[in-house]
Amino acid sequence: MSKSHDVMSTGILLDTGTNELEILEFHINGTAGDQSAPERHSFGVNVAKVMEVIESPVLEPQPGAAHPSFRGLLSLRGHILPVIDLAVWLGIDRAQSRFDNIIVTEFSKSVTGFVVSGVTGIHRVGWAEVIPPDSCVPKGGVQAIIGLVERDGHFIQLLDLESIIADLSPQDRIGSGVAMTVAPRRYSVLAADDSASIRQLLEGTLGRAGMSVRIVHNGQEALEAARDIARQAAEQGRPAHELLDVVVSDIEMPLMDGFTLTKNLKSDAALQDVPVILYSSIITDELRHKGESVGADCQVSKPDLERIPEVAMRLVQEREARRSAANAS
Repeated sequence: MSKSHDVMSTGILLDTGTNELEILEFHINGTAGDQSAPERHSFGVNVAKVMEVIESPVLEPQPGAAHPSFRGLLSLRGHILPVIDLAVWLGIDRAQSRFDNIIVTEFSKSVTGFVVSGVTGIHRVGWAEVIPPDSCVPKGGVQAIIGLVERDGHFIQLLDLESIIADLSPQDRIGSGVAMTVAPRRYSVLAADDSASIRQLLEGTLGRAGMSVRIVHNGQEALEAARDIARQAAEQGRPAHELLDVVVSDIEMPLMDGFTLTKNLKSDAALQDVPVILYSSIITDELRHKGESVGADCQVSKPDLERIPEVAMRLVQEREARRSAANAS
C-alpha cells in the first residue's frame, strides 16, 4: 500500500500553518508472558516521511552487524535500503508473525526500511494535541519518542526516526567540525527544536560562528520568547530586529510546529522583519512551497544544519543592506 494512495483515500488535505500533521499509526506486538494475546505497542510517524508499506520477507539477525536491530538490505524500486527491526532497537520482545510489514521511509537524503508488526491507519493530528514525552514513556527508546497522542482510548508514541538512524550510524551524524566563517558581530539567534541532541548541536554550531544563541524546546516557546523580545525592544524605543537578528526552527515539534511559528512571526508587525530559517529532515522540492507560503526566508535540510550560521549571516546582511538603501533614498 503506497503512502500517497492512503492519504488520498482518507480525504485529508492539510493547509500550511494550521499546526497540524498527518501520522501513520503502526504497532509492534510484544510477547505478553503467559497471556494469550500479545501486548500491542502503538507508534506513529509523519506521513510525509513514508514512501510505502510492504510485506516483510523473512529476515534474520545479521552476524557481525554493527547493531542487533539490523536485518540486512533490500532492493526496492532502484533503492538499496537497510532494514531495521524497530522492536529490537526499542527493546521490545516482538511476537513473531508471518505477516510483518516494512515501513519504507525517505528523509535526511536516505531511504530506510523499518520492520513492524502491522499498520493501523492514518490520523490528522494537531501539534497542540501532542504531549511532550517525559520519564513515563515506556521501554528503552525514550530518546526517540517526540511525543504522545491519544486516539481511540490508547496512546500513540510519535517516533523521531532521525535519532534512531543517528544512533545506528554515528559516523553520519550532523555537525562534524565543518570550518565556518565567524559573524562580523555577535548576532542574536533564537532557535527552537524538541530534540536535545539537535539543540546541543545548534548551540555549538552557532556559538562557534560567534553568535549569541537562546534555545527553546518548541514553536510555542519560541513565539512567546520572540514576543517578549519585541516588548523589551518597544520599551526601549527600538525595533525588535535590533535585539533579535534571526529565528531558526525545526518544522516538526510538539505544541506548535515551525510552519505555524513562522506564520505567527510574519503576521506580527513588530517581528515580521526578523529572518526565519526553517529546517527539517523532510524538506524537499515538493514540500518547500509550504515554508514559502508562510514566509520562511530560507529552508535547510537537516543533514545540512552546519550551513545555518552561513545562511543566517547572509539573511541578516541582506536585510541590513535593504534598510541602508531605503534610508539612503
